[in-house]
Amino acid sequence: MNQQKVLVTGANKSIGFETARQLAQQGYYVFIGSRDLARGQEAVAALKAAGLTSVELLELDVASEASVTAARRRLGERTDRLDVLINNAGILGGVSQQPSAVTDAQLHEVFETNVFGAIRMVRHFLDMLQASAQPRIVNVTSELGSLTLHNDPSWVYYAYKGGAYGPSKTALNAYTVALAYELRDRFKVNMVNPGHTATDFNRRRGTKKVEEAARIIVQTAMDANGPTGNFISDYGETPW
Repeated sequence: MNQQKVLVTGANKSIGFETARQLAQQGYYVFIGSRDLARGQEAVAALKAAGLTSVELLELDVASEASVTAARRRLGERTDRLDVLINNAGILGGVSQQPSAVTDAQLHEVFETNVFGAIRMVRHFLDMLQASAQPRIVNVTSELGSLTLHNDPSWVYYAYKGGAYGPSKTALNAYTVALAYELRDRFKVNMVNPGHTATDFNRRRGTKKVEEAARIIVQTAMDANGPTGNFISDYGETPW
């Protein structure tokens, strides 16, 4: 396989699935990361039924060290490199996240997937990315991770101040900045905010369609000559 190769976590549905679909349409060979084997198989079958044959399932739970280790081993049997890693997998952690009442269990669950999961993926798959001529890492984040926007009363989501999800994205952003600096010589490492998208994640209350949300992720993933260490939205750079 001489195609550019990309691994998308949480790619069996919603924005992750649409991101995988658009990249496959652009000629990428896409590994569909899915913690649910059956749903992952359904996603691959749907893409292949649409004529996108350069897709393959990789069973993967980013919240499990053992699962990520096993996935790295399996992927290493299929290819000797990755060109792009898209850390898309994420969880909300429940609707009620009043900062003064958020529980340890909520925090552990959300950070395990949204922060530690992304870091775990980088740690295990970095050597495969280093084998690429133009390696890229995209960490899918949210405007809810922006401290600047959270201090702007005119921001449309100013009142959305949960104690787990938003802080997990702030932490992910901080990690991404540090990682981008470490890997600055060869890698492009960026955060992408897909926007408030109608998915199962938010009971389909978002204002954007998954096709729109995935587009900025795909554009950033494909840009081997773009910036690094940036917080990107479809309207441009997002304030910190």
